Amino acid sequence: MSTNSTGAAPRPAPRAGNARAAQSKGSASRKPLVRPAPRSKIRRARLVVAKVDTFSVAKLVFLLSVAVGIVTVVASVILWLVMQATGAFQSLNDILALLGTTGSAVDVSQYLSLGQVALYTTIISVINVVLFTLLGTLAAMLYNVAAKLVGGVGVTLTDE
Repeated sequence: MSTNSTGAAPRPAPRAGNARAAQSKGSASRKPLVRPAPRSKIRRARLVVAKVDTFSVAKLVFLLSVAVGIVTVVASVILWLVMQATGAFQSLNDILALLGTTGSAVDVSQYLSLGQVALYTTIISVINVVLFTLLGTLAAMLYNVAAKLVGGVGVTLTDE
């Protein structure tokens, strides 16, 4: 190892990485090309549901109850078809024949035909549509009365 005239060890030659580091030190005082977006403040809005439109509630409950009625009818028909395909009605007839003391055979599928099941399920679904619509409308009216007394339901909305 050699020393220079001052007696100190010689400095190593600058490498490419060191040259870049030296340039970046000089450019640290420059402004960046792209500024970061300013952070927006989170906006909050406190709202109160003071009144509910009863006609809108009636329409919404009516449509939802019709959808539930359709699902009920389709589900009951599919259940009947599955029971027919798996022989559940015949097994039920055999059990009723064992339990019954009379010699007459009982045919459950005669009482529970596909048409009768679909008809009764449709009637029950129509009754449910009418009842749910009336109850939903009544609930909206009761909410409006209660909201006048106590001020309604408070909701806080935030924008993040």
